[in-house]
Amino acid sequence: MEQFYLKSIGKIHVDDKGMRLVLDKEYIPALTNFQDSGYINVFWWFDKCDNSESRTKLIEKSPYKNAPEILGTFATRSPERPNPIALTCSYVTYVDYQNGIIGLAYIDADNGTPILDIKPYTPSLDRVENPLVPEWCSNWPKNVEESGDFNWSTVFNF
Repeated sequence: MEQFYLKSIGKIHVDDKGMRLVLDKEYIPALTNFQDSGYINVFWWFDKCDNSESRTKLIEKSPYKNAPEILGTFATRSPERPNPIALTCSYVTYVDYQNGIIGLAYIDADNGTPILDIKPYTPSLDRVENPLVPEWCSNWPKNVEESGDFNWSTVFNF
């Protein structure tokens, strides 16, 4: 089996001070000229699902209301997947360049979660003007800004 080497570049912090990315000191120079990035794509590791049982689960009982009862892992955003990689598009609230901290409005990760990478959100590459989605999720918000006010409890089965 082909092997890949991944190294965490820092940790996600979620606590009473808010949500933020705290980079390891060696990666702080990577923030050079970062100041105009309003949104970023954060790649992180579902570390609590990094085990053989979670990595071999390929079929999910649907976590979504109004969806088919059974979904393949690739049809969900489940943390249980062959490679427990997650992606969140986040709004940047502040940057502390000296300490390597990026404040976020929201991220769907736990405190202490490892960060794999950060990329600037670029509309010309990351935005799909008219995305095609399954009928069962077609009433979900059409963008990150609307998602903050959406009642997600109407969507999930948990």
